[in-house]
Amino acid sequence: MDSLKGRDLLSLADLSIDELNYLLDLAGSLKSGMVKLKRNKVLGLLFSKASTRTRVSFTVAMYKLGGQVIDLNPNVTQVSRGEPLVDTARVLDRYLDILAIRTFEQKDLATFANYAKIPVINALTDDEHPCQVLADLMTVKEYFGKLEGVTLAYFGDGNNMANSLMLGCAMTGMNVRIACPQDFMPNPEIVEKAQAIANGNTEVTVTADATAAVKNAQVIYTDVWASMGQEEEAKSRIPLFEPFQVNEQLVELADKNAIVLHCLPAHRDEEITDAVIEGSRSRVWDQAENRMHVQQALLASILESD
Repeated sequence: MDSLKGRDLLSLADLSIDELNYLLDLAGSLKSGMVKLKRNKVLGLLFSKASTRTRVSFTVAMYKLGGQVIDLNPNVTQVSRGEPLVDTARVLDRYLDILAIRTFEQKDLATFANYAKIPVINALTDDEHPCQVLADLMTVKEYFGKLEGVTLAYFGDGNNMANSLMLGCAMTGMNVRIACPQDFMPNPEIVEKAQAIANGNTEVTVTADATAAVKNAQVIYTDVWASMGQEEEAKSRIPLFEPFQVNEQLVELADKNAIVLHCLPAHRDEEITDAVIEGSRSRVWDQAENRMHVQQALLASILESD
């Protein structure tokens, strides 16, 4: 299948359901060693936000494909001195085969994709984190053997993770419940898009009731209460978000076979207790490993040779 060849991935919604499932299947084959791919290509990482898992997983994934990686730290490039994005995009287009961008505004990602002919991957913006959700879906499928009909409940800030989880779950036939404080709900346009994708066949719910959200859920998911760029708000958010903490009491209200996921980094004993993230239900480390496998599948699919 070469339908991803040369494509951008700015949002999960850029994929068809067949393409998303293809990537998950390919990632599983790569993880098991059943498929080996070699490519002599160059990936650029242009990251304006701090990163551990995204940076390392993309780097290792590209090396496993036989390619190379250039870390384009904005602090040591002309981007930090105000070079227009359109100029940077057109220059990097001449040097690289593919570019992964981790930045704040989705519109900056779109600018790069518009002015660079090479494929551009969203490695995180304030609006979405599609590569993380690919790993999340892979982890759920590994554990339950399926995605369709599984219910995921997310607790915390209605941030980029909440947005992308709604899209990914709706596309794969999962039920998704987003539980947030009233003033921290996810992007309403993405809620509507996810509900349109679900088309009444699966549940896409946004609520301020954590207890209702967790009932019979098979996947419990959380993220930090204050994302990068919101550090000054972190302490003031704690009282508002405490009812949405993933703790032992909340987990006991879920399905008896429920698993716990966190996209990391975790602020232990804030959004998730130490006991839960280290507990028997936690699949957080499998989830983190799967970042490498899905990104290897994504890179291999986009960089398919003629």
